[in-house]
Amino acid sequence: MIKFIESIGYRTLSFFQEAGAVFIMVWRVFKYLSEVWRNRSLVFQQMLEIGVRSLPLVIFVGVFAGAVASVQTAYQLEGYISFNYLGAATSIAIFIELGPVLTALVAAGRVSASIAAEIGTMKVTEQIDALEALAIDPLRYLAMPRILSGFIMVPILTIFADFVGLLGAYFVAYLNLGLSPEIFFGSVKEFFTIMNVMSGLIKAFVFGGVTAIIGCHVGFGTEGGAEGVGKSTIRAFVLSSALILLNDYLLSVLLF
Repeated sequence: MIKFIESIGYRTLSFFQEAGAVFIMVWRVFKYLSEVWRNRSLVFQQMLEIGVRSLPLVIFVGVFAGAVASVQTAYQLEGYISFNYLGAATSIAIFIELGPVLTALVAAGRVSASIAAEIGTMKVTEQIDALEALAIDPLRYLAMPRILSGFIMVPILTIFADFVGLLGAYFVAYLNLGLSPEIFFGSVKEFFTIMNVMSGLIKAFVFGGVTAIIGCHVGFGTEGGAEGVGKSTIRAFVLSSALILLNDYLLSVLLF
């Protein structure tokens, strides 16, 4: 019983210590935002890596997410409500939930894990120590461009995911139900509100920051050589995915 209580206490202290370390890192990173222009080449490089190179996968996921949403929504509406409202129901689900969440999970798998592996490799090979020896703060040189790019690029990727998701939903609705574009997109327009899109983009903004922050935090804490890098990569993906879903719930409560 005593060992069990000690274990709970140890894990609780570890949690708060790690949470504190994350907040300290974020605070130090944001202090470097005044130097973004001087480090613009690093920021643009990370925007390319996080955003542009993730676009094909985001489009692929977005199309099939919209297609699945269309099939499932049609199944729910069958026998109760006219299929004329299929476009409205599907678009709301894509804008508010599917677009930002699935895009963020793609970023967690591709971006957060990649950041953790890259920084973790630099940590175990003492490249970060070399930066510090040259009076270069690793948080300014490594973390700030990645975190800022995460905040910027994930909402942009979400816009693409929303667009192709809606097209995928219409394509399935046309094939399965023969809905004309006038009926499908007419219902989208009828029930469209800017708040639906903005709430999804707010979520994407938070998710993008979370994935990059966790990737940097886990990367800087990597120990144990190649095996440690592998563990950090997995840990970054798991933590990012869990925090995305947790923040999705919290933001849904706050925004609606």
